[in-house]
Amino acid sequence: MTARQHLILLITALLLVVAAVAAAAIGALYVPLSAWWSMITGGEAHSMGQQAVLWVVRLPRVLLALLAGAGLATGGAAMQALFRNPLADPSIIGISSGAGLLAAFAIVAAAPLGALLGAWAGMVTLPVLAFVGALTSAVLVFGIARDGVRTSVGAMLLAGIGITAITGALTGLLTYTASNDQLRSITFWMLGSLGGADRTAITIMLMAVPVPLFLVMRSHRALNALVLGEEQARYLGIDPERVKRRMIVCTAFMVGATVALCGVIGFLGLVVPHVLRMLGGADNRFLLPASALAGALLLVLADTIARTLAAPAEIPIGVITALCGAPVFLFLLVRRKRSLAL
Repeated sequence: MTARQHLILLITALLLVVAAVAAAAIGALYVPLSAWWSMITGGEAHSMGQQAVLWVVRLPRVLLALLAGAGLATGGAAMQALFRNPLADPSIIGISSGAGLLAAFAIVAAAPLGALLGAWAGMVTLPVLAFVGALTSAVLVFGIARDGVRTSVGAMLLAGIGITAITGALTGLLTYTASNDQLRSITFWMLGSLGGADRTAITIMLMAVPVPLFLVMRSHRALNALVLGEEQARYLGIDPERVKRRMIVCTAFMVGATVALCGVIGFLGLVVPHVLRMLGGADNRFLLPASALAGALLLVLADTIARTLAAPAEIPIGVITALCGAPVFLFLLVRRKRSLAL
């Protein structure tokens, strides 16, 4: 990597540490660093309220934002390399729409599902079904695009559009039949939130994100080769089909778990890799770790804004990321419109 790329990684990592500490301290109840030190050393310079807020509410939420942001942004960078299109993102293979469909089903059918599975299953039904929906959509897209032993990237793109359209229509039907309370729940879930952060959510994310994240980052050489084309990648000793399977599965796990636990958080996987590509280049050896750091940084900042800007109310985090990401997306589109027209 170049000196510029190393500098970008270093600055992003330092900003991430500062943002994470600030996010854990800032809120309706301020928890200064002196109180943190007091908790660690067993001193008395903190209140029980500060301790409960930090350990039970703030730190799980920050950890969830770190893992979710890293997974979404890295998944976006992987999809952009796989499709050889800097305007691609994880939703292109139907992950978000598939999760949204089964999440809406879990909300609308909460009563019969509770009667069938028992009251204990009520809290886990929605994230489990949303995760299943995300993985199912990704598998369908990959299966449709597969022709014998080869998988067409163009066919994956078109299959993703088709699956997204079908799941969106079915979600619309469920929304149409939902009651007012159910409609409100579906709407808030679709807008995204990190309010469900707890030990269970962190445990699930730790099982679903770090390993796929590591596998994606290890594939930087293969992704760089794929950018040149599949034939050129084969000449370099890369198996394109194996890389495609790995990227689809890893992205489906990372993004599927994030959508299941946090709802739909848009534009992060699209904007972060593209901006980093403009700043530091398209080498995936730099782009993948930089996307993980920057994605985590931006989601921590977005969540801090979401829960403090209109306190004690909380703005859905998907609204914050869309308001920040959509103008950047339009700016990128304007810059690329001439090449898109060719």
